[in-house]
Amino acid sequence: MAENPLLDSLRQARSARRQRRQDQPAETPRDDTTAGRPATGYDFTALPAFKQMRLQQAAAELIGIDSPFFRVHAHEDPSRTLIGNMRCINFGSYNYLGLNDHPEVRAAAAEAVDRYGVSAGASRLVGGEHAYHRPLEEDIATALGTEDALCFVSGHATNVSTIGTLMGPKDLVLVDSLIHNSISEGVRLSGAQRMSFPHNDFAWVDETLRRVRRQFDRVLIVVEGLYSMDGDFPDLPRFVEVKSRHDAWLMVDEAHSLGVLGATGRGIAEHQNVDPRTVEIWMGTMSKTLSSCGGYIAGSKALIDILRYSAPGFVFSVGLAAPLAAAARKSLEIMLREPERVARLAENGKRFRTRAREAGLDTGLSEGFAVTPVIIGDSLRTAFVADDVLRAGVNALPIIAPAVPDKQARLRFFLTSEHSAHQIDEAVTKTAEAVTARQDEDLMARLRT
Repeated sequence: MAENPLLDSLRQARSARRQRRQDQPAETPRDDTTAGRPATGYDFTALPAFKQMRLQQAAAELIGIDSPFFRVHAHEDPSRTLIGNMRCINFGSYNYLGLNDHPEVRAAAAEAVDRYGVSAGASRLVGGEHAYHRPLEEDIATALGTEDALCFVSGHATNVSTIGTLMGPKDLVLVDSLIHNSISEGVRLSGAQRMSFPHNDFAWVDETLRRVRRQFDRVLIVVEGLYSMDGDFPDLPRFVEVKSRHDAWLMVDEAHSLGVLGATGRGIAEHQNVDPRTVEIWMGTMSKTLSSCGGYIAGSKALIDILRYSAPGFVFSVGLAAPLAAAARKSLEIMLREPERVARLAENGKRFRTRAREAGLDTGLSEGFAVTPVIIGDSLRTAFVADDVLRAGVNALPIIAPAVPDKQARLRFFLTSEHSAHQIDEAVTKTAEAVTARQDEDLMARLRT
């Protein structure tokens, strides 16, 4: 009987498959910890963080609130922005002295690009050191009254890398309970023991160090010059006394106080008449008053030399780009040359806090400078109020748990020297109206139940 070509092909295919199976090595037994579980290593949607994010997004959609995050802004001027088709008075910008729009700052950045290009091209340690780096650092050190300074390409990395370099497992870091995430991450990286102290409570730090100081090699105390969530500041002279008494280092994060505090904007040392040399580590960012990007550490030459050769966030990162360095340097020059900008900002900050309190709004601990919260309490109500205020033409971002403690949700207002008195008064009025309307709504809902 004639052979069937189709059957022959099937037999040959089966034979080839059988031979391949015989040639393969024996299968490695599966680990008991993964047996019976679907593979999820490649699937980020299985992570709890992703599921939590989607849950929050779904909740916002359900109640008809657009996400307040990652909105595209069409910049108009230092005090106003365009979001979609809504023109808003903008209280969501760090442009404290309005220097981001200054023609001299723009010209300095453009000239730097023409001369040096856009990127530094390499880590400064191995070939990215350029003529524009050291002049900026020297200007920062001179302005702050320190021996030297060092610039990093990220403000967050400045704190993480500096603390991670200086501190170790045998050390202790005491941080204010309201300290920024970058400080906490730096302590975690260092392996040092971390203690959180009650906000601005230098007496607690003093008493604690009296009891435990001998247990540690080095001790670092970290405070902020102006707290970015609450708008208040520490009693720096008292913290200097405490750290001196216990042979500790003091670090002051001036991300939000440079250009804001002090008659010429030099920060909390100028504001509280403290000799800057009595503080070991000054940190600041260039993304706010200095209209640029990155961060800096200022202090003794020895400190700066250690960081220049050892801090991973500096050694293993590309050098600061020419236009960023030029913009920061020119902004610093204008800040010192035009102290009236600092005075206008202080006047605007005080006006906002005063008007807000007169309207019955809770401004918390704010001292009335560049940052003032309007504390609403409930996170959901805060989200509603933020949405209502935006639709009324005021952009102020909501800060909700876990970024702030439960029942401490708030709208955060950043003031600039360029806001007008009318804009401030209008923003307070519309915020107060929105808060009252939502409180009345809550009351009616409770009465109905």
